[in-house]
Amino acid sequence: MIRAGMLQAGCGMLGRLLGADPGYRGPRVPCGQGHEAEFVAYRDKVIDTVLGPVTLTRAWYHCAACKHGLAPRDAELGVQDASMSPGLRAMNDQAAAAGPFAKAARLLENLAGVRLTVKRVERAAEASGTAAAAAVRDRAAMITARTLVPFPPSPLPDKLYAAIDGTGVPVTAKETAGRDGKGEDGRARTREVKLAVFFTQDKIDAKGYPVRDRDSSSYIATFEPASTFAGLVEAEGIRRGAGHVRQMTILGDGAAWIWNIASSKFPEATQIVDLFHAREHLHDLARLLEFMLGDRKDDWLAARLQDLDYGDIDGICEAARAYRLTGLKKDELDTALGYFENNAPRMRYHWFRSRGLFVGSGAVESGCKAVIGQRLKLSGMHWTVAGASAITTLRCQQASRPEDQIWKPARNQTPAA
Repeated sequence: MIRAGMLQAGCGMLGRLLGADPGYRGPRVPCGQGHEAEFVAYRDKVIDTVLGPVTLTRAWYHCAACKHGLAPRDAELGVQDASMSPGLRAMNDQAAAAGPFAKAARLLENLAGVRLTVKRVERAAEASGTAAAAAVRDRAAMITARTLVPFPPSPLPDKLYAAIDGTGVPVTAKETAGRDGKGEDGRARTREVKLAVFFTQDKIDAKGYPVRDRDSSSYIATFEPASTFAGLVEAEGIRRGAGHVRQMTILGDGAAWIWNIASSKFPEATQIVDLFHAREHLHDLARLLEFMLGDRKDDWLAARLQDLDYGDIDGICEAARAYRLTGLKKDELDTALGYFENNAPRMRYHWFRSRGLFVGSGAVESGCKAVIGQRLKLSGMHWTVAGASAITTLRCQQASRPEDQIWKPARNQTPAA
């Protein structure tokens, strides 16, 4: 009762404070589209705040040319096209990014006493995620166009890494209509989120292994196609100092789309197939040949893993092709070995280690997938793309993002290369 009374009193005080300025800005104001909107009347709007609902009485203007209305006070208070205060939206975003929307609604009610429907939590999170994603894309476009130029990190790290991957998120049937899937029935049940994490390295541990710099990771994620994702990756690389560090390295699972991005956006970077994924494929190869290897499977696999550690891809292929397969099994073997043959230059693990490079950071699995992909999967929900996209964007925003400084070139001024 005491808490409710305090909230009610605070809500009333907030209402009076906001009502002190009704937002009248003269008989006419710019409409934002090159016209002028005329004052019509004062209109009420109810917004939900952390303290409770507040009624705003603000000046309302109408543009005859655009045939739409606006309230300058809404924009000033950050509630234009919104029914939640910025503070409540931030709380909602934090709760929504932590798990399913129903859980977020309960969390807000239990901890803050704010009652919102599950659908309203979802729509607010989607709006915030959409706005944040648009801001990321706009900023990325300006960085790649050199309209915004990030200053080099200070102090400048020796090595910068980008680990790129993708993970499937379970979505509603409507979101997968017409898409091919991996299941036996050919239907898709997930949509792929493309993920990347950038981090730096300046240290080697006592055993000679590289050590990721603490709090150096920054994440990006999107449901957009690889061509759009490539621009986001390029911009984040520029922002993190890819053009200034001594060593730039791209880690991937071996998929062609990852190397296409790496080669086009960072042509001078070293490309490495993540050791975890390479070993995973080698285990699959051993299972494919198990009917031929019999009791020797474990010994054969151990020898091939050693070949892989030393980058002897020819040895792996020769040992596998020693077994003469025909028909479908031969096609499966050719596909399995194609992974190693196509990625052979990126699997020189002994050479990479001798230069203190990460060969299997687990950065995407332990970072992006843990806070984004796995969280969405383990929630038990089938998401809409908009809802899942909102969570991925908000989670990426909440992840560690090292600060940067931006230089805005003057008009007609070309930034230095």
